[in-house]
Amino acid sequence: MKRFFSIETENDIRIDKYLAQEMPDLSRSHIQKLIKDGNIIVNQKPVKANYRLSFDDMVEVTIPELKEPEIEAENIPLDILYEDADIIIVNKPKQMVVHPAPGHYSGTLVNALMYHCGSELSGINGVMRPGIVHRIDMDTTGSLLVCKNDMAHQHLAAQLKEHSIKRVYEAVVHGNIKEDAGTVNAPIGRHPVDRKKMSTHAKQSRDAVTHYKVLKRFGNYTYIQCELETGRTHQIRVHMASIGHPLVGDMVYGPAKCPFRDLVGQTLHAKTLGIIHPRTGEYLEVNAPLPQYFTELLDKLTYF
Repeated sequence: MKRFFSIETENDIRIDKYLAQEMPDLSRSHIQKLIKDGNIIVNQKPVKANYRLSFDDMVEVTIPELKEPEIEAENIPLDILYEDADIIIVNKPKQMVVHPAPGHYSGTLVNALMYHCGSELSGINGVMRPGIVHRIDMDTTGSLLVCKNDMAHQHLAAQLKEHSIKRVYEAVVHGNIKEDAGTVNAPIGRHPVDRKKMSTHAKQSRDAVTHYKVLKRFGNYTYIQCELETGRTHQIRVHMASIGHPLVGDMVYGPAKCPFRDLVGQTLHAKTLGIIHPRTGEYLEVNAPLPQYFTELLDKLTYF
């Protein structure tokens, strides 16, 4: 795929920074690799990543076609909360990636699903994400919905788009939330500087709404429940950090040092998942029990 850019202002900006702004779907490191490989040229000549653009420069970007690797089925145990001929809902553990991606081509939920379900996974999202309708972060635990056929996938993708799927999470955050309940209504988009992060101050963003309520207070920490009205990347993590209450263990949006040494990643659990079943039309709700790391943290906070 080729893309062309004509520089119409005297902006004196580095080419890698400019293209990262113009192509938010690509990371700056990816753009730098494209430059290094000779896939980005200016005025028909190769340049380096620190090249500064001038008025009337013509930039040509060639994005090579990705070659998707073969994904193998792996005999990884699954904690199945519900299963029938159309869908499967699993309780995803901590540190498990949902679908294969660079650096994670094995040990993912998809590898496990391929072993468990065989060829019975929807193909709408391609060979890298068979059956996957939505995802949760590697260190987020809990309920995750997977489709076994395209009919189910289409029905549930429509429910996601309409925000009619019930998704309730539980989390522990820093600080004492004084109000018993509240709503964060703040659009989320890619962070303007750190492309691996999301932000409520992005130039390009999408509506995002999170409703929260306090379950228990522990002085400097609060145990909360969050219900998603929308489903943006890192939504709960970004929204709670934006109001001064980042998730405990979240070293991306919260403190760089976690006060609990044994905790890995954010304390966030997808507790409740409610859908309209794609075949029966009946409401189906599944609850994933709190994982051990979460209950142990709550016990520690009780006596902290």
